[in-house]
Amino acid sequence: MSYRWRYERTDGTQVDGPELTFEDQAEAEAWFTAEFEGLADDGVEQVVLLEGEREVYGPMLLSP
Repeated sequence: MSYRWRYERTDGTQVDGPELTFEDQAEAEAWFTAEFEGLADDGVEQVVLLEGEREVYGPMLLSP
């Protein structure tokens, strides 16, 4: 299974974000660590990590 991020507003409404998939959870998390400030600047308020269609964790807020 591949991993990907779902991008949302705090009310759970999905918003557009990069359509990327990752081989493993560590790769997905490393990408997010490097990119989260840009995502927040683009209007993403929270993210959910998915493995296939299964929610691994989240929602995780991007604001402090």
